[in-house]
Amino acid sequence: MADYDLVVIGSGPGGYVAAIRANQLGLKAAVIEKEKPGGVCLNVGCIPSKALIHQAEIFTSRSELEEMGFKLDDSGFNYGSVFKKSRQAADRLSKGVQGLLKKNKVDYIEGTGVISAKGEVTVTAADGKTSKVKGKNLLVATGSRPREIPGFEFDEKQVLSSTGALFLEELPKSLIILGGGYIGMEFAHVMSAFGVKVTVVEMLDRIIPNSDTEAVAVLEKDIKKRGVEILTSTKAEKLTKAKSGIKLEVSSKDGKKTLEADKLLVSVGRAPNTEGIGLEKVGVKMDRGFVTVGDYYQTSVPGIFAIGDVVATPQLAHVASKEGEIAVEFMAGHHPEKSVDPDLIPAAIYTEPQIASFGPTEAQAKERGLNFEKAVFPYRGAGKSVAIGHPDGIVKVLYDKKTHEFLAAHVAGHTATELIHELLLGKRSELLPEDIATMIHAHPTLSEAVMETARAAEGWAIHF
Repeated sequence: MADYDLVVIGSGPGGYVAAIRANQLGLKAAVIEKEKPGGVCLNVGCIPSKALIHQAEIFTSRSELEEMGFKLDDSGFNYGSVFKKSRQAADRLSKGVQGLLKKNKVDYIEGTGVISAKGEVTVTAADGKTSKVKGKNLLVATGSRPREIPGFEFDEKQVLSSTGALFLEELPKSLIILGGGYIGMEFAHVMSAFGVKVTVVEMLDRIIPNSDTEAVAVLEKDIKKRGVEILTSTKAEKLTKAKSGIKLEVSSKDGKKTLEADKLLVSVGRAPNTEGIGLEKVGVKMDRGFVTVGDYYQTSVPGIFAIGDVVATPQLAHVASKEGEIAVEFMAGHHPEKSVDPDLIPAAIYTEPQIASFGPTEAQAKERGLNFEKAVFPYRGAGKSVAIGHPDGIVKVLYDKKTHEFLAAHVAGHTATELIHELLLGKRSELLPEDIATMIHAHPTLSEAVMETARAAEGWAIHF
């Protein structure tokens, strides 16, 4: 029986980062993984989806080449090649994680890990053989899976999960996406770029409901121009499958109707992977499937920690990584922050235009009773956006009316997910809009829109 300072169950962005950080702090660590290194993010999430998005955007750039006089024949287009490249990216990074663990002297144990006692994990290998691993500390980082809803269960042929959609080797002619959250809209972006007729069905009154309304409006206007039909305030009632495709009965204030398509993608959130890993057996408190944690991601059982999608924090890879770092630094006797500040978490949506944000939306700021002002600057006011053909977008900041401290930022536009971090650094470092407004930004760059937004907050935007 091997003994460790830390045993991690799960090798996703939370688990493998925590294990490497443990080694850096002098702790002997092991990672248990039943599938491929890298978890959902690297294998069936962030990485392959972004590979598809990149190729979709290359495909749509054909029009720019045609404007230069090129004559393009896309009759030889093969989506199977697109799929293959996305898997190559995922496989390469998965192997990279295994290499990082080895480099940092973290033991990698293949198999299914179940907590069998405090400080002990039973590992079942693929051939059925079992072994036990002991750890002074245990860290649960088993991630999440696509959430199923009754009547719309996945068969991964006609009714797809986000995982099933990533493994399509042929494109359907038409696709209904049930759920207009960020995952659903990223797939709407990819599929429509490759010529699939896409309809998005969202039960709430707008897509990506937790994002800023002005930022979402930029995306919605653009994606509708590309032929994506968006049905909000619409409820899916009944699914019928046939050889020819699927029929989805929906209802809204306008009544009921039936939508038809080749396939249905159900994207209504993710469920934590907390079943069957021994949590209840050792007395770990749970709440609606999530592990209850306190300071430093400690569970109700001393020596057992939980991070990432299994706890009730934003289900984002970078959040899991940071939570893992905090938990391990505490184990090593350091004094990290007790948990991740929700207002300092950047959110990124990889549509085109992209959406990125941190902090509360306007509606949330009002609910909190914050005394704030806002400043908004249009992308087209930055010359680079016009030069590269991406003039649609906004940079928006919320700031304290009295102190002018940054409260939040919301960016919609080309490469928004890269621009958000200057503003986030401003908030984290307690800078004021004037600090960014008076800093020289290279011209022409999209980041000038950030500078001009800060200037707008100070009342002296130049280019708008």
